[in-house]
Amino acid sequence: MELLFPLLIVALLVPMFLNVRRQKKALAQTQTLQDSLKIGDEVVTTAGLYARVVLVEDDTVDLEIADGIVTTWSRAVVKEVLPPDSDDLDSDFAGSADVIESDDATPSLEKSTTLEKDASPSSSEETVEQSARRLEKE
Repeated sequence: MELLFPLLIVALLVPMFLNVRRQKKALAQTQTLQDSLKIGDEVVTTAGLYARVVLVEDDTVDLEIADGIVTTWSRAVVKEVLPPDSDDLDSDFAGSADVIESDDATPSLEKSTTLEKDASPSSSEETVEQSARRLEKE
């Protein structure tokens, strides 16, 4: 009975000690990764943003998230550096333009600039005027 209390203390402290060591290793790996950032690296942030590094400073990195769109982030948000041959990030950020220009049946994120009043679009392609008329009837 005298040894039960010290054994209980040891049984609780050993997993805590091992967990602290694991956390320190993970923190050191993350710090090494963030210190090794260089221009051209494709990265993933902690928010899930896929981008390319265009400028590395002491505490910040400038990330190109789309063609010509550069944002400034803290180095601490970089979670992972993608391998150079990764398909997760388009190599020249031009993939979205290819989708818009194609005549496939794939959906496009581009909004139509012309509104046709006489066309009979489906309910998801309804114009503002058609919506107002439909709501007046109901």
